[in-house]
Amino acid sequence: MGVSAGFAVLAAFSLLAGLPEGVLALPLGPPWGAASLALDGLSAWFLLLLGMVGACTSLFALGAPPGPARSLPPFPLLLAGMALSLTAADAFLLLLGLGLAALAAGALVAVEHGQAEARMAARRHLILAALAAGCLMPACGLLAGPAGAYDFAAMRGVPPEGWRAGAVLALGMLGAGALAGQLPFAQGAAPGHAAALLSGAMPGLTIYVLARLLADLCGPAQPSWWGLPLLAAGAVSTLLGALQALREEDGQSLLAWAGIGHLGLAVSGLGLALAFRGADLGALAGLAAGAALLQALGQGVFMALLVLAAGAVAHTAGSRKLDRLGGLIHAMPVTAACTLIGVLAASCLPPLSGFAGAWLLLQSVLAGWRVGFIGFQLAAAAATVLAALALALVAAAMLRLFGMAFLGRPRSPRGAGAHEVSRPERWAMLLPAGLTLLLGLFPGVLLLLAEPALGVLTGRAAAPVRDLALLAGDRPAAYAPLVLALVLALSGGLLAWLLRRRSPLAAARGPAWDGGFIAPPDYLPFGDPLTQPSASGLAQPLRRLLGEPRAA
Repeated sequence: MGVSAGFAVLAAFSLLAGLPEGVLALPLGPPWGAASLALDGLSAWFLLLLGMVGACTSLFALGAPPGPARSLPPFPLLLAGMALSLTAADAFLLLLGLGLAALAAGALVAVEHGQAEARMAARRHLILAALAAGCLMPACGLLAGPAGAYDFAAMRGVPPEGWRAGAVLALGMLGAGALAGQLPFAQGAAPGHAAALLSGAMPGLTIYVLARLLADLCGPAQPSWWGLPLLAAGAVSTLLGALQALREEDGQSLLAWAGIGHLGLAVSGLGLALAFRGADLGALAGLAAGAALLQALGQGVFMALLVLAAGAVAHTAGSRKLDRLGGLIHAMPVTAACTLIGVLAASCLPPLSGFAGAWLLLQSVLAGWRVGFIGFQLAAAAATVLAALALALVAAAMLRLFGMAFLGRPRSPRGAGAHEVSRPERWAMLLPAGLTLLLGLFPGVLLLLAEPALGVLTGRAAAPVRDLALLAGDRPAAYAPLVLALVLALSGGLLAWLLRRRSPLAAARGPAWDGGFIAPPDYLPFGDPLTQPSASGLAQPLRRLLGEPRAA
């Protein structure tokens, strides 16, 4: 926990006070030279995310029930591998860090309870990790050029051209896609704290790899069509992740696919930034890059919060299946409140952290017509529709998750006897919940902090911020979250006061969501199962739309 907090403090101090100059040479490395570490604006931004998520997940692990002893070493190795890849100043350490993180995640999945499903998930995870390595290694080799310069400073001096540039783009996207594809397998089977670290930090690491390879090392002279594959891949992955999240019946798997959907939004923002930069639209490139950075940071915090809450529910209610949960809002009030904050942020509702990045992305994609390329303009219009549909589906999935787990009646004796988790686990959820609120209320401060990262991505370090409000490029539209939060608080408080004042009935405690049915009889304390909404039943309209057979 202390090491993770140190990462966050180091990154924040570097972004505020100035980044250290030069590189730190290590007394080890490959045969052709020593490896080195460095911290620039891009790596400091994602190291800040890793530090915050790592500190919260480590605190959660301290209070969680002890697991198998063989599951203890891989967690710090996972954290170290991610930190090494983020602070690497050469391709060797970048790939070494990614490899260590992949091996540690695979080990965490394989040792969890020794289940056959976990071992299968570990094999799939390692296959995808091998695919990522098989794509990223030749991509770095092409960036090194004929001289074999593997450090980043030398790579920037000889950006790829022609077929080499196209190959780097294709290999980089395939490698990053394989990194992101590990999430559903690893997160769905890993222990709660390790799954939270993966869900919070791995999407950010994927964005970092894409940004480092395609936006930084390939140079600023790439054409605007370079953003088109990223925009298309981001839009498709957002929609597919949202569709799968709405169909999942396991809470942790649902969150893994929802994370894929949010990751697609950040990838789309990065693609827009590359397109605008290639078209010499610096202000719009900064707007899109800011959207990608805010989306990556916000997603990392609220997805880690939701996965920690899912782990807490699994500890005390005994299941991750939505059909085995219910009524936990009274038994676990702190967990329910933290989950509600995470659910609202994942639904991209203002003024929480999920909204600012999505708003900037929407403003960026609406400006896609400024790129003088008809194919990109059509792709931007299609991406707008897909992103809007995907966000609606993610919001529906989050509503289903919170409604079935925390509202209604208990569906099992273990769920009825659930209790609040330990104090360290509660604090581990309260910290990211508070960060979700702060990041949502002060996105302008975050973008000002991210100016060094914006400089790496676009060559233009000016953040689209004025008086702590986010600006929509050169248009007059702006987003002021503090004003919006005040309006929502006043209107919500007034509405609650009027309801209590004018209600003809006295306040009574009962299920927050009863499905429209009467109270269960004494001989059925959990109610008739047919009167409780099921996970598959709530997803039935989508299943029928997709042509799947009717649920039993």
